[in-house]
Amino acid sequence: MAYKKALLGKTSCQVSEIGLGTAPLGGLYSPVSEDSALQTLEAAWARGVRFYDTAPQYGNGLSERRLGQFLKSKPRDEYVLATKVGRLLRVPAEPQGEDAYYKGTPPERPVFDFSYDGVMRSYEESLQRLGLDQVDILHIHDPDDHYSAAIDGAYKALDTLRSSGAIKAVGAGMNQSEMLARFARDGVFDCFLLAGRYTLLEQRALDELFPLCAQRNISIIAAGVYNSGILADPRANAKFNYADAAPALVERALGIERICTEYRVPLKAVAMQFAAAHPVVASTLTGARDAAEIAENLAMYAFPVPAEVWARLRQAGFIAEAAPVPSASAAA
Repeated sequence: MAYKKALLGKTSCQVSEIGLGTAPLGGLYSPVSEDSALQTLEAAWARGVRFYDTAPQYGNGLSERRLGQFLKSKPRDEYVLATKVGRLLRVPAEPQGEDAYYKGTPPERPVFDFSYDGVMRSYEESLQRLGLDQVDILHIHDPDDHYSAAIDGAYKALDTLRSSGAIKAVGAGMNQSEMLARFARDGVFDCFLLAGRYTLLEQRALDELFPLCAQRNISIIAAGVYNSGILADPRANAKFNYADAAPALVERALGIERICTEYRVPLKAVAMQFAAAHPVVASTLTGARDAAEIAENLAMYAFPVPAEVWARLRQAGFIAEAAPVPSASAAA
C-alpha cells in the first residue's frame, strides 16, 4: 500500500507516515544474518515503507552497510534516508570483546565526537558505508552529556550541510524530551526523533517539547512506541527503556492491556496508533528483525481501534487530557 506522506518542518522532505528503524538489523541484542536483513528490508519496501532510519552505532556500521546495499537498487527519489552523527567508528587499540548491545558486528566501536570536524567526518564515513552520495536527514545522536559540543559543533556542521544542499533536514535523536526542547530554542531544527518518550506510558513531551515544535514547525519522528517491549508484552521479563521494567510500570501496562483485551484490540495496535495521532508527529518508526515482524507491525498500525478504547484509556488515566487520539475512521 502507499502510505500518506508529511513534510518535515519547513523542508521539501516528505516522509511516509510509517518508517523502518534499522537498529535490529544491526544485531541489536542478537545477531541477524545478511540474508534475513535484506529480506526484511525487501518486505518493508514491498509493503510501501519509504522512510528508513539508521545510525553508525547500529551494529557498529552493520546497519548502514546493509541498508545502503539494499537501497542502491531502489530509485533515489522514492525513499527518504536518515542517519546520525556524534559517534565515529574506530577499532580499539585493545580488544574489547563483544559489544554490550549489538551482536555479530564488525570490530569497530563508537567514539563520541560532537565537534564540527568530527561531524563532517562522520557524515563522509556514513556515505562510504552506505555506498550512497546523499542522506536526506542527519540527526545529532544522543548528546545527553554533550550539549555544548552538540549545539556549538555538531549543529553548526549540520546547518552548513543543509545550507549547501548536501542534506535536506537537520534533526536530533534522543531518548529524552527536555534536551530536545533546548535544541528547539537554541537552533533551527527541522525534526526531532523522539524515542520512547511519547507513549501510552510516558507523555511528558506534551508539557514543553510538543508545544515548542508546533510553534516552530518542527516535526517529530516517533520511535520506541513499545517502550523497549513492555507495550508489546507486559509479562515477566518486560523491558522499559532498555532495562527490566519496574513492577509499577508492568502493572500500568497490564491495566492498559486489560482495556484493550476487553475490546479485542491488540495492545501493540493501540500503542503504535496513539503515538502517531499527535499532529506534530510526521512519521512513526517501527523496528523489525524479519519479514514476519514487518507484516505484524504494519497490521498493528492499520488495526481498527474503536473510539471507546481511547475513551476508556483516558478515563482510566492512561492518556493525558492534552493528548489527541485517533478517530475510529482514521485507524480503520
